[in-house]
Amino acid sequence: MRAFQARRHVQWALAAAFSSLRWAQRAAAAAPDLPVKVKAHASLLLRTVVPQDQMWLQHNKVHNLRLACARIDGIVVRPGETFSFNKVVGSCIRRRGYVDGMRLSNGTAHPGVGGGICQLANLIHWMVLHSPLTVVERSEHSFEPFPDNGRVLPWGVGCSIVYNYVDLAFRNDTDQDFQLRCRVGPRLLEGELRSELPTSVSYKVGARDERFEQVGDEVYRSNEIWRTLVDKRTGRVVGEELVKRNRALVAYDTADLPIEHSDRS
Repeated sequence: MRAFQARRHVQWALAAAFSSLRWAQRAAAAAPDLPVKVKAHASLLLRTVVPQDQMWLQHNKVHNLRLACARIDGIVVRPGETFSFNKVVGSCIRRRGYVDGMRLSNGTAHPGVGGGICQLANLIHWMVLHSPLTVVERSEHSFEPFPDNGRVLPWGVGCSIVYNYVDLAFRNDTDQDFQLRCRVGPRLLEGELRSELPTSVSYKVGARDERFEQVGDEVYRSNEIWRTLVDKRTGRVVGEELVKRNRALVAYDTADLPIEHSDRS
């Protein structure tokens, strides 16, 4: 882990010295809201699919999310700038107030300092997919730890975050400012992506080719995430994009799943 972290610090330093890369920075004071709401989303803070003896990790996660939201809320990403979740939030360690929350490793949940902030990265990524911003880095979990009990978003649009080398980053290739707002509400993690001007197209994001496949003794889940662009004035589809192909090892009981069998090893 330390080797990966050191390599990323070197990459950041080289980019700052020898490239035109510009990072979005937190302002000293919160910027006023930009006028146009591009996309809003909210996600449930406490998930019932988590075992009852691990709910304390969910409550600690809410504390961690409040700290992370305070770092991101109101940040403006100007034309040509890149937003990095890890650069803005920083290292989620105890001396910065973070506590043990739920972290995922090899498909199982366990306590870890700063655990749970992936939920904020998930929310930001979903909003960015509904905008002209360009995702330049995003890593997903290689395991599927929980079944689809009350899932709202398509499976496969989430993010994995590990400071500082597993990141969510997006670039503003447009000619206008964009802004992130996020907060922890009573029941929901709430977010908005805002801009200076309305976009000319709307975005629909969904999953295709969903399947569960058994390979040997293991079951894998896979799908494709597609984004459809619709002209707001005419309502006509003006483009389609394959966002990501996902494949993950299922770590929960698969007895009731519609499983396809494969001869692949």
